[in-house]
Amino acid sequence: MAEIKIMENIIKTENLKFNYQNGSEEKPIINEVLKDINIEIKKGEFVAVLGHNGSGKSTFAKHLNAILLPCSGKVYINNIDTADDDNLFNIRKCAGMVFQNPDNQIVASIVEEDVAFALENMGVPYEEMRKRVDDALKAVGMYDYRFHSPNQLSGGQKQRVAIAGIIAMRPECIILDEPTAMLDPQGRREVMKTIKTLNKECGITIVLITHYMNEAVECGRVVVMDNGRIVFDDTPENVFSNVEEIRKIGLDIPQTTELIYLLNKEGLGLDSHIITEEQCINAIERLLK
Repeated sequence: MAEIKIMENIIKTENLKFNYQNGSEEKPIINEVLKDINIEIKKGEFVAVLGHNGSGKSTFAKHLNAILLPCSGKVYINNIDTADDDNLFNIRKCAGMVFQNPDNQIVASIVEEDVAFALENMGVPYEEMRKRVDDALKAVGMYDYRFHSPNQLSGGQKQRVAIAGIIAMRPECIILDEPTAMLDPQGRREVMKTIKTLNKECGITIVLITHYMNEAVECGRVVVMDNGRIVFDDTPENVFSNVEEIRKIGLDIPQTTELIYLLNKEGLGLDSHIITEEQCINAIERLLK
């Protein structure tokens, strides 16, 4: 009998709540951003988190790296409570964070020095640091640019360098908060290719905050947030088949799903779970035959 492998959680939240407080001390205005978030993400998963502006997705992401701490509830990274100050280094070593603007993350004038920056602060010995930097740059396809100035790079290349800086720390999980939002289509493709490779070939858990539906389609799991709550958590096929519900919360749907939806409104009876262009072409070809 084959052994059943049970994957461990790398991220777990329990009744996570977070509020921003505005106004004065006498008359505080409490803005609930996260409301009872309960989620488990297993090691090796590739998860997209979607939501319109103000849905809470970026605030949620910052809890996974202990940039923010819960107002109530718990967040565990590799079974470590993020509220434990003594373990902050271990939390951030396990779960690296990549932000929207790569220019805000680049601190050195030479690419390889930028990737080595965090390692130097960690006190990693030179020979080990040299190997990690080279390996990280090769992993993101930027090794040939190691002596370049970041100012000479495109947006997509800068973002890949930022990702390399996280990879060099050998994290088990990378959280990316809209990493392609400021990039052109070519840059988005470069970054997505890099992320997918890290997940498939290196086994790194990926949590991708995005508002691009075509990026979410490439993930293994899609979490949709609305008004501080999780409203969908399933495969891309199952999530995007809920066309009208997704639209009601202010999100787009993949173009392929849109076409299938419109054809089905005309009574063609196609599978509503189709999300890729290839699946769509095959389904329409079968229909025409």
